Amino acid sequence: MFQQMQYFIAIVKNHSFTDAAFECNISQSAISQQMKELESRLGVKLLNRKGRSFEVTEAGQYFYTHSQDVLADVDQLVQNTIKIVKNDEVILKIGYLRSFGTAEFLQTVSKFTQKFPKVKIKITSGTHEELYELLRTDQIDLNFSDQRRALSNEYQNEFLTSSEFMVAVSQSLPVGKDQIDINNLIDLPCILIIDSNQKSSEEEYYRDVLGVKSKFITAKNYDEAQMLIASNQGYLIINQRMQKQLDQSVVKMIPLVKGNNKLIQNYYAYWKDNNSGYYIESFADLLKQNFA
Repeated sequence: MFQQMQYFIAIVKNHSFTDAAFECNISQSAISQQMKELESRLGVKLLNRKGRSFEVTEAGQYFYTHSQDVLADVDQLVQNTIKIVKNDEVILKIGYLRSFGTAEFLQTVSKFTQKFPKVKIKITSGTHEELYELLRTDQIDLNFSDQRRALSNEYQNEFLTSSEFMVAVSQSLPVGKDQIDINNLIDLPCILIIDSNQKSSEEEYYRDVLGVKSKFITAKNYDEAQMLIASNQGYLIINQRMQKQLDQSVVKMIPLVKGNNKLIQNYYAYWKDNNSGYYIESFADLLKQNFA
């Protein structure tokens, strides 16, 4: 049936039985016969023939569109199957969010290496925007990062975990520890741990998604951020699982809300839909297991 699908795609693409037969290197009578057999097998008309021309039916248009996806998946399957048994070195390029912490990620790398010793893993860490750009431009195969955009059908999006946002403030700040609204921090600067070239994209995310109205100041690392917090020069937004990065005898950690809503950060493994393969999916499965 796969061969018949290829013939049908060629006919519709060329809008000609003659040109399709030439492209597929078979006779016109043979390709016409194959189409009759395909329609008989499906039990629907794919083409309405009018003399020497034809029109694609609604069912035919659907079959044409999705046949291309199926054949692309088959080609990928064949390539990935061959890779598994080849002795050629396979390189898997993985990116992970630098600020997240590496426990689950390192466990995944260790288990994957034990399971697939022939696969060489190349690891890159970065900010959300750096990793997104690397994935978009095919410089990494899989990206483990936080969600900042609407999920796209161009990517496989494997949910891994979520974590509530917290705010780290000075112990001297006269607020309780139950929760704090983002709007109540407007008079205190918000600290970003970021390189200067990423500042504008980070500010946009904090403004549009988290609702920050404060001015921004930057710190090079958590130690510098902690100094600013301790001296009441700013606050740091961090999620619950990352709060261990800070000394809680120096800073106060409070759950962060916006209005009546808790602020939650989701984390995913992302990879391009057209680059999905056995090793990428295996790594993503192991990562998901470690978060479970």
